[in-house]
Parts: sequence; structure tokens; C-alpha cells
Amino acid sequence: MEMMEGGVMEKLEDMSSVYDFDPITGNIPATKVEITVSCRNLLDKDTFSKSDPLCVLYTQGIETKQWREFGRTEVIDNTLNPDFVRKYILDYFFEEKQNLRFDLYDVDSKSPDLSKHDFLGQMVCTLGEIVGSPASRLEKPLGGIPGKKCGTIILSAEELSNCRDSATMQFCANKLDKKDFFGKSDPFMVFYRSNEDGTFTICHKTEVVKNTLNPVWQPFTIPVRALCNGDYDRTIKVEVYDWDRDGSHDFIGDFTTSYRELARGQSQFNVYEVINTKKKLKKKKYVNSGTVTLLSFSVESEFTFLDYIKGGTQINFTVAIDFTASNGNPSQSTSLHYMNPYQLNAYAMALKAVGEIIQDYDSDKMFPALGFGAKLPPDGRVSHEFPLNGNMENPYCNGIEGILEAYHRSLRTVQLYGPTNFAPVVNHVARYAAAVQDGSQYFVLLIITDGVISDMAQTKEAIVNGAKLPMSIIIVGVGQAEFDAMVELDGDDIRVSSRGKLAERDIVQFVPFRDYMDRTGNHVLSMARLAKDVLAEIPDQFISYMKSRGIKPNPAPPPYTPPGHTHHHTQI
Repeated sequence: MEMMEGGVMEKLEDMSSVYDFDPITGNIPATKVEITVSCRNLLDKDTFSKSDPLCVLYTQGIETKQWREFGRTEVIDNTLNPDFVRKYILDYFFEEKQNLRFDLYDVDSKSPDLSKHDFLGQMVCTLGEIVGSPASRLEKPLGGIPGKKCGTIILSAEELSNCRDSATMQFCANKLDKKDFFGKSDPFMVFYRSNEDGTFTICHKTEVVKNTLNPVWQPFTIPVRALCNGDYDRTIKVEVYDWDRDGSHDFIGDFTTSYRELARGQSQFNVYEVINTKKKLKKKKYVNSGTVTLLSFSVESEFTFLDYIKGGTQINFTVAIDFTASNGNPSQSTSLHYMNPYQLNAYAMALKAVGEIIQDYDSDKMFPALGFGAKLPPDGRVSHEFPLNGNMENPYCNGIEGILEAYHRSLRTVQLYGPTNFAPVVNHVARYAAAVQDGSQYFVLLIITDGVISDMAQTKEAIVNGAKLPMSIIIVGVGQAEFDAMVELDGDDIRVSSRGKLAERDIVQFVPFRDYMDRTGNHVLSMARLAKDVLAEIPDQFISYMKSRGIKPNPAPPPYTPPGHTHHHTQI
């Protein structure tokens, strides 16, 4: 009667972490990027010799927009062309706008107080701008001193190598404790990585093998950084449970290991005793609750999103805006398209939030902008893919500001009508994507809509076809409509299908705008959250396309070393 011993409470404690884990969103630590700084032609502030430069990096909090010092390079004596050796290591998120500020100083004393040193200029950019530049190398002028040329700063980004390994492993167990009254146990394992502060974060759950005390689990693949965050000696904890239909899984026991141990592969070192501490304390003769054996282990380097970006893959951004009559008359304040002179409407806010991040990955910053569901001048024909700038031959707008201008121009010239057809704009982008399937370009279509879709069957067909192409679709729903159809297109729970064909990848991400409007009217923060949620899936969708087509990233051009000279270093 194993069941009765532990008591219900203990069982609940053991369980809490097992439920909540969603293997898809299981939070993998961020990609880490190393930034190297060089400068050329700095201002000379020293009378008898050249400046002694130091670079200070500031990052910005999303909420407060306050600049916080992140770190300093070393000081290099007597040069106007420093190549700093100390690098900055930053967490990189594709889906966030990560503002950076680099300040340069000429150091005159040992004081850590920057106000005691001469300011040589500064430069502000985003991390996306650096990684999105050719070969992930950005060169920009330093500014900040009126009337002076302050020279240039050169930043290059390199992804840290342990971010890209994935390990594949397989385990079996022997003689696990029998937990079920009738029949044997139904075992599964849960893996945790340990954090700096001694807590554990769940990172993998195996499948359940039914009715056996000697399960053999399927092999699984996991990013190394999810398993140990790049630290090969960090503890990995593994818990073994007996699955129960009602979710109150019974704890069988646990063991610990590390990436370094697992990497030895199948050997006597990789046979683990599963120990149930509570049982061990109670029973004198307790040996263990079974053993777990590693059957195989292999590791391979995966190409990452940044490898492709560094190798020159461009992300093309297209926006499509819903001009159907259900949005309401743009001249009235109740309309979703209301042109308020003082603040952006929901369409403009969503467009700006997503566009400002994606634009870092598109070198020419020219974006096609389309509308659908309106009657066009002069003859009032209804169109479901018209250029917002009115130019059929060239629908491209210059930058996000250009799109906003064209959007406002269209609101003044077209008549809102209907129905709400998505398929034409999806097929429009698909035609472009179909023309470049070599991995040099990837297309992201942002559709902003008030919701009720009229051509569901055609849109599903267009998405199933688009899933074979280098493209992703983001849908932002504005207004108060029911967005059930959008949730279906999102395909997170059930993959979209058309005429019996399943989409080969999930390429649609939907969010309702209203979920992000916070009551305080802090649009900056709410739009940052919206962009984060809609863009978070893009790197994985991008990688799944490249992988399925066997496309490898172009090698990045060799790292550029600007002409300059060597120098000696002092610390501050």
C-alpha cells in the first residue's frame, strides 16, 4: 500500500511545478551576444598627448526609459583610434526594441566618477540595428558635442558559441517503484536546470510510458543552454513520476547529474539511482526506487537565427490594413480608424510597435503597404489589395513613418466598404516569397483587422500554401469583435488545414490589441508587450523554414579590423 504513506499534502508539493510546464514555451535562457567596440578619429582633449579613451555602455529599461550603466571597457592610453578588448555581453531578444547608448570619455585620473573626465561623444542605436547590419557590424558617427566632429564608433556583434548546441539523448529505467494499486506504474521524467540562485527551472518533460517499471523513453533533443545555460558543471535535477489521469502524479524519486557527466555518453557513470528521500528516512532497508540509465547522447551545432541574419538574410516587412466599413467612419471618434490629431489610433500604434523592431533587419527600409476592403477612386471598384500610397507600380513606403503617412492619405481618399477578405494580401506576399526561396530573404506580413473574416476557406488555402514559403503572418485584431476565426488561423492548438492538407509549419501568430491596452494609458509599455508577443515566434518559424529546405546561412564576411594601431591598456 505505497499510496497511503506520503499523505496528500506532500504529493501536492511534489506536483506544483510539473503541471505548469508547457514544453513549447519552456523558457530557454536568452541568446547571448558579445559586442566589440572600436572608434576612429576621436576628439583630442589632451594637450601634450592624445586622449585616453574609455567607452561606457548604457541600456534602457522598457518601462521607465531610464538609462542605466551596463558596463565599461578598459581605458586605452594615448590613442584616438581605440580597439577595446573588454567586450559587452548582452541578452538578445529579436522581439524587443533594445536601446543602447555608448558614451566615450577621455580619462584624466583614476576616479570612477565620469563627471571628472572629458566627454568625447556618444551614439544611440538598438541591438537589432547592430546584428541586422551587414556582417553584424555597425559604423556610425559619434555626436553630442555641438559644432564638433567627434569621429566614428564601430560595433560588431558575435553570438556566443555555446548558444547553438543541441543535445539529443535517450534514457531507460529499471525496477522503478510500483505506485499503482492495479497494474504497474506509468513513469515519466521531468528535467530541471539549476539557476544562479539555487532554484530550479523546468526544462524538459518526457512522454509517459504506460504500465511498466522498466520504461524506455523516446530520444529527445534540447538546446544545451536550456539544460545548463552554458555552464557544463551546473546541476541538472531529474525527477521521476508515476502519471495519474487526474493530474496528481506520484513522486517515485529523483537524481542529479550535469551536462559534463551526460556528455560522457553511455557508460557506468551514467547509471543513476533514483532516490526517494522521504522513503529513505523511513525505511532502514531502503536501497533505491529504481535506476535510470543513459542509453545514448550526441550533440550537434544548430544554425541560429543570428547566423542567417549575419550571413545577410534580409527580413522583408509588408503591412496590410483593414479598410472595411465595420471599422466605422474615420471622421468620427468612435471609429477604429479615427484620425485623432493628438494620438495614434489602434491601427497606427500596432503598426509602429511591430514595424519599429522589424525594420532593423531590412537594409533598405522600404516597405510595401497595402489596404483591403475599400472602394477606390475614381470609379468606386472594391479592392482587396490596393497600395496605401496610391501607386500600383510601386507600393513601397519609406520607413515606418512613410507607411503611417500613406495610411492617413488612404483614409482621406478611399471609401470604407467590404467584405473582409484576407486571401488576396496573403497571396500577394506569397508571390514575392515564392520568387526567392534560396534563404536570402524572409517575408513577414502584418495584417491589422477589426476581425470578422469573410473568406475563411480561401485564407486557409493561402496559409497552407504560404507555409511552404519563406514567410510568416502576424494578425493584430483591433476593436471589440469576437476573434474566434483568428484564433483558428493562429494554429497553435490545431494546425491550419485546407482541403485535407495540413500546413507544414505554423506561420500565423494572432493577438487581440485590446489585451494590451493598459488602463493607465501607458502606451509605450503596452505596445512593447504587444510587439514582444507577436514577434516572439518569428525566429523559430524562420529557422523551421530554413531547416526544412536544408538552407545553410552564408558565411559572414571575415571580421573587419579597422586600420589603426596597437596600444597599451590601463584599468579604471
